[in-house]
Amino acid sequence: MTASPLAPGGNQRETDRLIAWGDELREVHQRLRTALQVARTSLESGAEDRPASRDILLFCHGFCTALTGHHQGEDRRLFPAVEEAHPELTGVLRKLTEDHVLISQLLEDLESAVTSADTPKHLASRLDGIAAIMESHFQYEERQLLAILDSLQLDAPPHDVLGPL
Repeated sequence: MTASPLAPGGNQRETDRLIAWGDELREVHQRLRTALQVARTSLESGAEDRPASRDILLFCHGFCTALTGHHQGEDRRLFPAVEEAHPELTGVLRKLTEDHVLISQLLEDLESAVTSADTPKHLASRLDGIAAIMESHFQYEERQLLAILDSLQLDAPPHDVLGPL
């Protein structure tokens, strides 16, 4: 790779990451929506009144792990950087962090239902609840932060900031 004049010793993509956190966030949210849809689709293929199959359990667990990792990355790296650059957003960041706690509790409930091999019908209803709150959270986060993120200077790998997706 050749060095970019915009990023001494780096490449253009590394520089883009420093100024394109809004794009990164949109992409992660879309991948999480897709993971949720895959989990839902796997549930639809199972019998409603029998314990969930191993494949269903895998998809649900994968979705839970991905969403948890995303929120942990935001709480640990992204939100502190945003707050440092924009202290006026402290209230917004607090609300988003509170959402993370609520979603985490819902994910723990789903994981418990998955572990106990609950029926696909019950797992689907839990996923529906998570989906509603997750979508509301994503939309609020994007409305409040995308413009800020597009100018955020944060020198960190995207998987540390937005989760390992």
